[in-house]
Amino acid sequence: MDLWKNLKVESVWRLHPTQAWEIAPDQTVGHAVALMREKKVGCVLVSHESQIVGIFTERDLLRKVLAASLSLDTPISSIMTPYPVSVDPQDSVASAIRRMIDGGYRHLPVVQDGKAKGILSVKRIIHYLAEHYPEIHTSADEACPLLPPPDGE
Repeated sequence: MDLWKNLKVESVWRLHPTQAWEIAPDQTVGHAVALMREKKVGCVLVSHESQIVGIFTERDLLRKVLAASLSLDTPISSIMTPYPVSVDPQDSVASAIRRMIDGGYRHLPVVQDGKAKGILSVKRIIHYLAEHYPEIHTSADEACPLLPPPDGE
């Protein structure tokens, strides 16, 4: 099977999304940052009554908190990105990549039946593509609608 076909056939779950860590909307930015540092992750989900209501990422910390000189005591609900775009574990890898590209996202919650099942990061996508690198190199004459052509072409 070639990469382009795999992108359409293989599911997001094949990429082994990382565990999703969650906090409540009334918790502080400082709590979110501490959890992210402890778990060594780039984002946390914000949930209320077991439903995802937001996501807080390293990018949010830089752009919304530090750049604005806000306190780490600020409620996460006022800083988070509300109702983030997500993927289902059974969605294709191609659809996840398309959502990341279209939205400029580095992290997508993996959600099934309204519950967080994990986080799909751009790092996981890179690892997946690296697994297929020899295949990409040998089949470079085929066009992939998701990826730009290699330099010089």
